[in-house]
Amino acid sequence: MKFGIHIPQIGRKAGPEAVRRGARQAEDLGFDSIWVNDHLAIPHDAPYPPSASFYEPLITLTWAAAATSRVLLGTSVLVLPLRTPVHLAKELATLDLLSEGRLILGTGVGWLEGEFDAMGVPFGDRGARTDDIINILRACWSEDPISFEPKVVGAALQGIRTLPQPGRRIPIWVGGNSAPALRRAKALGDGWHGTRIPPEDAATIAADLRAARGPDFAISMRLFWDPLEDDHDELKALTEAYAKAGIDALVLEPRQRGLEDWLRAVEGLWTLLQPWHG
Repeated sequence: MKFGIHIPQIGRKAGPEAVRRGARQAEDLGFDSIWVNDHLAIPHDAPYPPSASFYEPLITLTWAAAATSRVLLGTSVLVLPLRTPVHLAKELATLDLLSEGRLILGTGVGWLEGEFDAMGVPFGDRGARTDDIINILRACWSEDPISFEPKVVGAALQGIRTLPQPGRRIPIWVGGNSAPALRRAKALGDGWHGTRIPPEDAATIAADLRAARGPDFAISMRLFWDPLEDDHDELKALTEAYAKAGIDALVLEPRQRGLEDWLRAVEGLWTLLQPWHG
C-alpha cells in the first residue's frame, strides 16, 4: 500500500515554513505523496471546515514541489466547477512540468453551496461542469491545436494552442462516494479517491471499479487522524482492513493545530504504517 500525508496548508499552523518542513519531512520519512485540500470562499456560518484559512492549493503544491524531489503532489480534492478550465489546464500542466511529472489531480464537484454563490458559479449543474472540465483538461494536455466543444462550460475550442503540454497523462482521481461520482470515476478517471468509507463498503466499491477498469486503476482513501483521540491499534486494524478491501493508497490528514505537534504526529504515524508500506 502507498501512503500520502496532507501537509500543513490549513489553519494557524499553515505558512511557508510549515509547508516546506511538512513536505520535506514526508519525503525524508518515506511517504509516497503529499496532499492539499481546496476551498476558495467559505461562508462565515458554515459548520465545516473548522478553519476558514486555506492556502490556495496549486500555489501551495508548487511551493512544496520546490522543496522536494521525489514525493508525488496531490489535490484532495480540487473543486473543478469553480475553475476556468483552460486557465486551470495551463496551471496544472505547468505544475506537472516544473515538478518533473509528480502531479496527481484529485477532483471533486464540491458541496458548499455558499462557496459557489460567492464565486458566481451555478451549484445545480456542478456535475455536468465537472465532466466538461475533465474533458477540456485532457484536450488541452494532448491536442495541438485543440478541437473541443463543451456541453456546459464556455465556448467551443477550435484551433487553440496551450503549450507546453505535460508530456504525460496526468492521473485524474475522481473523488466522491455518491453513485454519480463512481460513474464519473469509471468513465473519466484514472483512479477513485474516497473519503472515510468503512472498509466493508470500500471493498464493494473497489471490486466494482476493478471489474470495470482493471488492475491499473488507482483506488485510494482519505482519512482524518487525531493522535490525541484515535487509538493506535485501531488505526493499525483499519489500515489492515483497507488493504484487504483493495485500497492501494491511503491519504491521512493529521488533526493537530500546532506545527511542531503536527510534525511529531506525522513521524509517529509513519512508524505505525510501516508494515503495510510497499
